[in-house]
Amino acid sequence: MHAERSENDSVLVGGRGGLGHLTLNRPRAINALDLDMIRALHLTLDRWESDTDVDVVLLDGAGERGFCAGGDVRALHEMVTGGRVDEVHAFFREEYALDHRIATSKKPVVAIADGVCMGGGIGLAGHAAIRIVTERSRLAMPETRIGFTPDVGGSWLLGRAPGRIGEYLALTGGTMDASDALYAGFADHMVPVAHLEALYAALENRADPSSPTELVLLFDETPEPSRFETAREWIDDAFSAADVPGILDRLRARPETEARETAELLAASAPTALAVTLEAVRRARELPSLRAALAQEYGLVLWFAFTQPDLVEGIRAQVVDKDRSPSWSPARLEDLPADRVAEAFAYRPEPALW
Repeated sequence: MHAERSENDSVLVGGRGGLGHLTLNRPRAINALDLDMIRALHLTLDRWESDTDVDVVLLDGAGERGFCAGGDVRALHEMVTGGRVDEVHAFFREEYALDHRIATSKKPVVAIADGVCMGGGIGLAGHAAIRIVTERSRLAMPETRIGFTPDVGGSWLLGRAPGRIGEYLALTGGTMDASDALYAGFADHMVPVAHLEALYAALENRADPSSPTELVLLFDETPEPSRFETAREWIDDAFSAADVPGILDRLRARPETEARETAELLAASAPTALAVTLEAVRRARELPSLRAALAQEYGLVLWFAFTQPDLVEGIRAQVVDKDRSPSWSPARLEDLPADRVAEAFAYRPEPALW
């Protein structure tokens, strides 16, 4: 198989020896996903599904800063503020279809979540058959920081993290290193950056042992214990409360400095995003499949995009104007309408996801 490129060069396509290699190629934007990239990835994966020359798919990102910083939220901001409803629908529908495609691929997908891997990057790497992190990996679902909610199947992963780690990560948007990602179930192996080239060569050459997992294990190293192992006590205690005000009360009552700092972070976050996200993770924990979680998320993200001012305001404050001073609506948890969460989950977008 020879190297080739997608039409806009934002996805590099190549590989050899039975290995199909896809590289996200917007390094200046830490490979943030736009619709053209999503379509290029999906098209190639569809083609390779029936290609007998391809046995394994390798997915990585160009540059040293990271695998993928997430979806292109600046473009999303422009779509929403410009009233381009059909484009918003198309972006999320096609992104989620790609995430599900990776999860259900007959050809195992090996994802290298080196460096930054957040939001939409988790959607790509988090559902791969073999999920690899490195010593410089930084994973997160930081959507609440822009007045939004974790999507791309993030709620499915968060709902299956140990204890209440999922609620903690979802509400805080906290960053995981390699140890944390392995502990929380967002990754399977830690391979040092120095070994990645050798791993790529092994996947191409397919020497014995021949399965991708066996090959990865040749380069896998055990990282230091995750900070979650010692933080589980206060995280599980606080984040098992019935609602966000209850979580805040418990955090403030804890002796740990980190618990009280977490309370301060949540108190400044978007009340709507926190309340909806808490319910989303808990509902996802009971859902039967990734597909069901994606369908739930699809309704929520469009509810945020089309009915709530917080998403546009959050992107403005964090990405567009970068003043880091969002004005949430409402600004205080005590002012959140009692039916706000129920309203979010009752929203039925047209067209539906599947």
